[in-house]
Order: sequence, then C-alpha cells, then structure tokens
Amino acid sequence: MSGIVIGRKAWVVVCDGGKALFLRNDGDADLVNLTVADHMGQHVEATRDLGVDQPGRAFSSAGARRSSMGETDWHDQAETEFLKDIAAKVSELVEAHEITALILVAPPRALGVLRDALDGLPEGVIRAEVAKDMVKETVPEIEKHLASLA
Repeated sequence: MSGIVIGRKAWVVVCDGGKALFLRNDGDADLVNLTVADHMGQHVEATRDLGVDQPGRAFSSAGARRSSMGETDWHDQAETEFLKDIAAKVSELVEAHEITALILVAPPRALGVLRDALDGLPEGVIRAEVAKDMVKETVPEIEKHLASLA
C-alpha cells in the first residue's frame, strides 16, 4: 500500500459494519490535516431481537425426512445494509462534486461490500484502499497510520 497521497480536499472514509467517519484533508499532501466532515452509525440489536430463535425445518420431497435450514446471520445482513448506505452517501457526494479523490479504510470484508456497491463511480475517484479496521482510532492515529503508508 505504499504511495498513498492524500491531496488537499481529498476524502478518507474510515468504516466498518457499524460506524463510518467521513474525513476531509484540510491540509495538503505533505501535512495531512484530517477533519471530520460527517459520520454515520447504527445500533445493531441482539440476535434474539433480530430474528427467530431456531432455524426452520424443511421436508424432503421423497420420504418423511426433515432437515434444518441454515441459520440467517442477522448481524451480517445489518452490516451489509449499513455498508451499502455508506456507499450510497459516497455516491451522492461524488455526484455533487464534493468528493473527487477518495481513500477507503475498512476491514477486508467491508471493503469487498463497498467495492461492489461503489462499482459505478467514475474512474480514478477511489485513489487507494487500506484493508484495516481503524474506525475506533482517533483522527490523529488515523493520520499517523496513513502517513506511514505514503
């Protein structure tokens, strides 16, 4: 991931499945000064409140056998929907010409969801991707980590 350049007014989106920070570089490429432009978050309820207790049962078409169906991962679905909401917000900001350069920082699985959801962005808007969970870090720690990748 060497060679990450965060130019003036470039945006850095740091997110995971439950929280997102939209940071803008108000400094320049040499002296990065990230400021929080916006944030998003979601509260995910306990699994017992999200779905049924036990998986359903399926009957075999031949005979009287029954088997259980796979359990739905409600947290995974909620995180995926949240990441798609982040992608929609990024797309809106790109269409409004607020974002012209973007660096994505997220865990690997979240980056995969974001890549699919941001597939329609113009070429060259996403300048770099960092596969790391940094959403719980402070802004100065995020700056320091990104500077070490330059």
